[in-house]
Parts: sequence; structure tokens; C-alpha cells
Amino acid sequence: MLPIQRREKILALLKEDGAAKVIDLAALFKVTEATIRQDLEKLEKEGLISRDHGGAYLRNIEDQVRNFSLANQYENIAKKEQIALKCVELIEDGDTIILDSGSTTTEIARKIKGVKNLTVITNALNIALMLGAEPGIEVIMTGGEFKPPTLSLTGQKASDFFKGINVQKLFLATAGVSLKAGLTYPSISDIIVKKAMVDAAQTTYLVADSTKIGKTSFASLGAMSLVNFLVTDSEIDEIHKNMFRDHEIDIIIAGG
Repeated sequence: MLPIQRREKILALLKEDGAAKVIDLAALFKVTEATIRQDLEKLEKEGLISRDHGGAYLRNIEDQVRNFSLANQYENIAKKEQIALKCVELIEDGDTIILDSGSTTTEIARKIKGVKNLTVITNALNIALMLGAEPGIEVIMTGGEFKPPTLSLTGQKASDFFKGINVQKLFLATAGVSLKAGLTYPSISDIIVKKAMVDAAQTTYLVADSTKIGKTSFASLGAMSLVNFLVTDSEIDEIHKNMFRDHEIDIIIAGG
């Protein structure tokens, strides 16, 4: 892995977890602690992170949490809004659904209106607060460790919540999806939670705008075949459409 690629992945991990220790990053990327310190120093000079004793943390994280905002909230926002509107069409009265944490699933929560007797299970604090006062919606939150950058709960306790749970639909986020790596995410701690969500759902909808398709992040959840449907925007190309079709995954185009 080239140094610039490693720094990109370190930054992505910090955007997910908020902070990381040098010793853990060195083990994760299989390089020396000195190399990681050099990476962190460069990222700090670029104004992206702050270093402290033995590690680093994302800048402006306190303001982000106070404002209940996500770091990537406005990236490709038009695509995310289109995908969210299409997903809301798939939600029916009486459904029990899981909304994964993430910027696209947050947009789904913003647009849920008028659904009767809907139960929403989520590990995202911002989504729970958004839907908690909506008439006709019951919100259930997982337990777990709080991750400030994603306003989400993660780890073993969050995963254990889904044991014995059965829901109609899961709207699953991703950082990247590719033929070789499958569904990928910046943080290892989320993998067990997302696996538990998939196991609990009868139907899994992967919600991913076209910029995430063909991309890979750090940790793999598993093969593309874990999902039943892809909900994406109209800019997905034919090569990637065929990639999903070859795995018998139906594609739902939003805003087309």
C-alpha cells in the first residue's frame, strides 16, 4: 500500500471512530509505529486531525456531536436524497425495519412521513431523535459503544441486540462495494453489527450512491450476495450494473 493510500484509510477510520492509537494503527496497517507517526504528522499539517500522546483524533469532533451533524452529511447530497425518496416508497404500513447508521440512511429517516404502525430499529442516535416524535413510528435503539463521528452505537453489545430479532427490511449503508472486496467499511468495530443486522432481516436493501460503487474501504463485511437489492442513483454505469446482476441482485434506480 502506498503511503498516500494508507493516510487516506487512516483518515477514513478516524472519521468513523473519532480517534485511534499509534500502536493500534501500526498493527492494523502492518507498518512500524514510526511510519504511523509520520502519517499522522502529515495529516495534522494538512489540518485534518490533531495528534496527542500516543495517537490522534479528528478535528472539530466536539462541534459535530453538539450539532448532531455527520462529517460527510452533504457529500453527494442530491443523490442521497433521491435514494432516500425511493427507499421510503419501499416501506409499508406495519413494517418493522432496521435503519443502519450513515448519511444516506439519515436522509431516509428525514423523509419518512405518514407511515402507520412502523417500527424502526436503529443504532444511530441522530435517526432515533429524528423519528422519535413522529406519529405512528415506534423507535427502538440498540445498546453499544458510542462513536461520535457517526453518532452511532457499535461493538458487541450493539451486535447482540439483534439476536432473536426478525424484521422485514434492512436499509444497509456502505463506504464502498466492489466485486473483489464485497461490502466494505472504514471501521472493523462496525462489521459485527452489520452482520447481525443482515442476519435479522428478511430483505436487505443496500443504499449506496454511484460514487461508492467500485470503491473499497478498509474492512470487509462479506460478499455482495449478502444483499437482495441495490438502491442507487441513475449515474451507475453498465459495467457495475452487470456486476450486481451477475450476483442476482436486483437494482432499483432512484431519480431515473
